[in-house]
Amino acid sequence: MSDVLGHRMKFGVIAPSTNTIVQPEFGWMAPHGVTNHFSRIHIPDDPLTSDADFEELMVRIRAELFQAVDRVMTARPTAIVMGMSSETFWGGLQGSIELKKKIGDRANGLPVAMGSDASQAALRCFGDITRIGVVTPYMPVGDSEVTKFFSDCGFEVVAIEGLKCDSPTSIAHVDPKTLRNAVERVNDPQVEAILQVGTNLCFAKLAPMAEFWLDKPVLAINTVTYWHALRMNGINDKVYGFGSLLQDY
Repeated sequence: MSDVLGHRMKFGVIAPSTNTIVQPEFGWMAPHGVTNHFSRIHIPDDPLTSDADFEELMVRIRAELFQAVDRVMTARPTAIVMGMSSETFWGGLQGSIELKKKIGDRANGLPVAMGSDASQAALRCFGDITRIGVVTPYMPVGDSEVTKFFSDCGFEVVAIEGLKCDSPTSIAHVDPKTLRNAVERVNDPQVEAILQVGTNLCFAKLAPMAEFWLDKPVLAINTVTYWHALRMNGINDKVYGFGSLLQDY
C-alpha cells in the first residue's frame, strides 16, 4: 500500500536546522499526492563575518549531512531533495557530481535532486542562455564556488551579488526590497537570465514578479530545485504562481 497523503511521491528533504524558508516554500509548490519530509542538518547559528567563518560553516554542514540522510530514510521516502544549495556548488561541477553520488549511495540508490543540477537544467529550458547574473546570501568564498560551478557547466557569470548575511538564520530576514535591489544590480544588459541561490532567502514568490518586469528568466533556487525533483521523478503537474519554469516546463 502507498502512503495515504504522499501516494504519488514522498520527498525526503535535507535542510540546515537554521533554515526557515525552504520548508514553507516547498510546501507551497507541492502538487496533490506529493509530500515533503524534512530532516535537519544540525548547525549552530554562529556569526558569519568572513570567508573563514563561512568555510567553517561548510565544515559543520559536511559533518552532519549524512546523519540527516539516515534520519529521513526511516520515513521511507521515494526520492531525496537537497534543501540547501551552497554545498551542491562547492568544488565546481566535479564536486557536485561526487556529492550527488555520496548522497545517493547513503540513500540506498534513491534519486537525488540538488540545486546545482537543477539550476543548469532550468537555465537550459530557456534556450541558448550562456550569460547569467546571480544573487546569493554568501560571503565572497561562497560566491567564488558558485561562479566556478557555472563556469564548469559552460555559463558565464557576468554579475554576482553576495549579500554577506551575518549568520545562517539572518539569511531568512533579508526583505523583499533588498532582494529587488540585488536583482537590479546584477541585471547587466548582457545578462540573459538571473538566478538566486541560497535556500534560506525568501525569493520563490518574488522571482515571477521580477521575471515579468525584466522580460527574462528570473529563477529562485527553491523553485528550480523543487521543479527538478518533480520532473526527474515523473511528476509533470503545472504549478502556478512561481514563474514560467513550474508553469511551462
